[in-house]
Amino acid sequence: MQGYGQSAKAEAMDPNAADELRQDRRKGPVENVIDTLASGMGNGVGWLAEHGVLFAIFAVIWAAVVAGLILSQGTVDQTWESIRALPIVVQVVVWLAFLPVMAGLWIWESTWPLVVRIVLVASLAGWNLLIFLPKAAQTVRP
Repeated sequence: MQGYGQSAKAEAMDPNAADELRQDRRKGPVENVIDTLASGMGNGVGWLAEHGVLFAIFAVIWAAVVAGLILSQGTVDQTWESIRALPIVVQVVVWLAFLPVMAGLWIWESTWPLVVRIVLVASLAGWNLLIFLPKAAQTVRP
């Protein structure tokens, strides 16, 4: 096995040296599990984003938030309180999975002026939907 200085020299001389050195080092069982889960989740999220599934999911959630704000603000407040009542680990998962919506709820539940909250939540929703807009919908067709 080569040392640190030798691997840098080998990489400079041969572009494939880094790949060969990585193959020499065997992965442990935990690293194999992490690689499998991370690549599977990454590929799955990428597929969902490419095919517009994430756009549809977040569009429905944002529509529900807007409907709740217009029709019954108590529903939005109750949703925020029920999420805050969850165990901390579940809250972290919800925040990570639905970060833009959770940030929007947090902004809405703050004591900031109404106009500021409306502008921030609307901007966040627009940005969120724009980011998840499928590539097919973004292309300009003549």
